[in-house]
Amino acid sequence: MEYYDVIFHPLISEKAINMIETENKIVFVVNPKATKLDIKKAVEDAYKVKVDNVNILNDMKGHKRAIVKLNKLFKASDLSSKLGMV
Repeated sequence: MEYYDVIFHPLISEKAINMIETENKIVFVVNPKATKLDIKKAVEDAYKVKVDNVNILNDMKGHKRAIVKLNKLFKASDLSSKLGMV
């Protein structure tokens, strides 16, 4: 899968913005068929960052969310401003 098939868009909510500022994590809405390794590779290829960890959350609406923790060398706030979130 290519990165544009895996990542749909970043999630902008109060909780997601709080995670960017405090935990160096960013939240994406992803393809329901994507695995953690697919998401990690897609984020690293698309945004040129290093990913430490990926957690998955399936919500009641049928969307799959990926909570991506970036390496401490990269800032989630920088990536979110590049994406136009903040």
